[in-house]
Amino acid sequence: MMKTATIQELKQELQGVAQAKLLDLCLRLAKFKKDNKELLTYLLFESHDEEAYISSVKELMDEGFTELPKATVYLTKKSLRKTLRITNKYIRYSGSKQVEAVLLIYFCRLMKESGIPFRKKAPLENIYEGQLKKVRSALEKLHEDLQFDYLKQVEALEDPEKKKRFWKL
Repeated sequence: MMKTATIQELKQELQGVAQAKLLDLCLRLAKFKKDNKELLTYLLFESHDEEAYISSVKELMDEGFTELPKATVYLTKKSLRKTLRITNKYIRYSGSKQVEAVLLIYFCRLMKESGIPFRKKAPLENIYEGQLKKVRSALEKLHEDLQFDYLKQVEALEDPEKKKRFWKL
């Protein structure tokens, strides 16, 4: 789990930041009313190493999926939404479309590998398809080489039956 820095640790780190950079950090922070401390922790301590940041968010997602109740569709949907809400919060902190694509692809992969029969339950399938749509939207804003790599992963997550139905129309 990601450790949030104390106010003192944040203060010490801010003292070494240049004025222009400090202004940018504060303006970005002002946009968020909730979780300001976590956002500032990301900006000061984790933004320089996106790979480690992505790994820590993936660990949180893994925890969310291990605790996933499969008893009812309602409880499963509620838990998936909670995991997705946390994921989206960390995506917002990064502000990177690449991080968004990586984490949402990972979410869809976890959902597919979890054994949840989401293709048979409309609310769960809507969550899954909505995330694939968000991934495609994020990919449009990335460099062509990155788009190509991530599109392969997205295509592996898509339902082959749905493609067949689409092309029969």
